[in-house]
Amino acid sequence: MIAELAMMAADAAAEHGAGHSTPILQDTSFWVSLGFLVVVGLLLYMGAHTSITKALDARAQRISDELDEARRLREEAQELLAQYQRRQREAEDEAQAIVEQAKRDAKRLAASMREKINEQIDRREKSAAQKIARAEAQAITEIRGQIVDAAVNATQIIIRDRMDQSAQSALAEKALDDLRARLN
Repeated sequence: MIAELAMMAADAAAEHGAGHSTPILQDTSFWVSLGFLVVVGLLLYMGAHTSITKALDARAQRISDELDEARRLREEAQELLAQYQRRQREAEDEAQAIVEQAKRDAKRLAASMREKINEQIDRREKSAAQKIARAEAQAITEIRGQIVDAAVNATQIIIRDRMDQSAQSALAEKALDDLRARLN
C-alpha cells in the first residue's frame, strides 16, 4: 500500500515537472502532499481506520440507543400524562358526584326539617286549642256556678219576701235538692 502511495507521489512529481520550472524537491506542495500521503498510509497500515470505524459505529450505536431511550421515555411520559389526565377526570367526576350528593342530602334534610317544623306547629296548635277549650270549659263552669249562686240568692230573697215561713222552708229545701242533683 505504501508502494502505491509512493507511485502516486512519483506520478504527481512527473506531472509537476512537465508544466513547472521549479524542481520538484523544492516545491512545498510536493512535500505537503507527500507528508499527507505518508501520514494517511501509516494510519491505514496501523489499522487506525478500523479504530475510527469502530469508534464511529459505537457512537452511532450510542446515538441510536439514546434515540430509542428518548422514544421510550416519551412514550412513558405520554402514558403518565394520559394516566394523570384520566385521574384528573375521575377526580372531577367524583367531586361533581359529591357535590350532587350533598345537594340531594341538603334538599332531603330541608324537607325533613320542614316536616318536623310543621309537625311541631300542628302539635302546638292542638295544644293551644286544648288549652283554650279547657279555659272555656272552666270559664263556663265558673259562670254557671256564679249564675247558680245568684239564682239561689235571688230565689231566697223572693221566697222570703212572698212566702210564709213553712212554705218557704219546703220550697227552698226542694229547690236546693233539685239544684244539688243537677250539679252533681
